[in-house]
Amino acid sequence: MSGLDIFAWIVLVVLAASTIFVIVFMAMLPGMVARRRNHPWADAVAVGGWVTLFLGFVLWPIVLIWAYVDVPSVPVRRSAEQEAAR
Repeated sequence: MSGLDIFAWIVLVVLAASTIFVIVFMAMLPGMVARRRNHPWADAVAVGGWVTLFLGFVLWPIVLIWAYVDVPSVPVRRSAEQEAAR
């Protein structure tokens, strides 16, 4: 093996490691964002991030948007009919 062959192997190993790191980071990102924002379904968002890893990241943007969605803890307003039913 010449020096050029060794250099090519080093480049391939670094490229493969970088690709794996980026894919794992992207799978973890929605879950990290959801936990940081105290999302009520942070675990589900994290699972969604990993599931999209196996689906080719097709739904990954939707899971990332889900991580940023603020879910109100209390209904905003009730209609008069709902108040009368109470």
